Amino acid sequence: MSSPAAPAVPRPRFVPNPATIIVVCAIGLVTLGLIVLFSASASFKQGPYFYLDKQLLGLVLATGTALVVSRLDLEQVRRYAWWIAGGTSLLLLLVLIPHVGISANGGRRWLGYGSVRFQVSEFAKLGMVFCLAHYLALNQSRSGEFQRGFVWPLAIVGVTSVLIQRENDFGAAALVGVVGLSLVFLAGARLRYFLPASALALTGFVALVLNNPLRLRRVMAFLDPEGTRLGAGYQNWQALLAFASGGTGGVGLGQGRQQQNFLPEAHTDMILAVVGEELGLWFTLGIVVVFVVIFITGLVHLRRAPNLFQFLLVAGCLLLLALQAIINLGVVTALLPNKGMPLPFISAGLSNLLLMGLLLGILINTQRTWPRPSLQRDGRALEELAG
Repeated sequence: MSSPAAPAVPRPRFVPNPATIIVVCAIGLVTLGLIVLFSASASFKQGPYFYLDKQLLGLVLATGTALVVSRLDLEQVRRYAWWIAGGTSLLLLLVLIPHVGISANGGRRWLGYGSVRFQVSEFAKLGMVFCLAHYLALNQSRSGEFQRGFVWPLAIVGVTSVLIQRENDFGAAALVGVVGLSLVFLAGARLRYFLPASALALTGFVALVLNNPLRLRRVMAFLDPEGTRLGAGYQNWQALLAFASGGTGGVGLGQGRQQQNFLPEAHTDMILAVVGEELGLWFTLGIVVVFVVIFITGLVHLRRAPNLFQFLLVAGCLLLLALQAIINLGVVTALLPNKGMPLPFISAGLSNLLLMGLLLGILINTQRTWPRPSLQRDGRALEELAG
């Protein structure tokens, strides 16, 4: 008599790692960015390889940064959270000092020497997220208190946001404020504190814009893009013409006219318009879909967070990436007032590329150290029982 057959053991389904999905999406965006950047810089007086070479150098540095951060012990690094925030705040102060900070395009936002410079506010964003996540996790049991759970966290956000605003960078200051308030809310702040403070912050931001002639002109240009197409709305109008010229299929790589002759900052803030003109609507929508995939995958990954600190740290990284992409997409398509903010992974810019490397490094780090999904654990347990 034959022995009864062993019960079939369900094999665990293959579940792609969230960090792997995000890294693959980032590689795709970077590759597209290098191709379009070469096309956008073809007519520059520095030569077609000038920005491409700098972007390749930034890509190497960002990759190295991501690999280093992916191997760190985040709980050990957490001990230096206040030093990280203090160091980035000090650099933001140095930027404001004449003859130390470097001015360009109406703002004083860079440190460096000669052609080598970096934008401090890019790293200050992550410094604020790191410090705020540490503080909120440390005071988790007091999240409902007014002073410890709300006032002091807002002070951390406010210091960074005000220093960035003093650089005449209203968009980055607003981004820091939104990300910071979101983390305070996620940590458990009471709505009766949160809502009035949000309304007050929005009112203050609007007042600053109304009292800044340059920002006010940009808002008016946003409200009337056609009427201001020869003035403050020139850049946005040319971007819209690029999208219209590209249609659904695009005019072909290297064949675009707007970035060669009319569109300012085609290689940085307005690079999506180059994609729209040369590659068409479907590639443009594809970029939007990729960013949506990155954000949703990151949200799924957050469910495995082992503690509040790492949950808030990764949530802050996702918000920095997603909101920056939303702002850039909104500006280029004239859905938001003009604000110079690069498109993550695609726009030319060493500082932002290094920030993206830091964010990816943190995501890879947490993928490696956080508990595995329960489905995989259950599958391994069944195999052990059957064996």
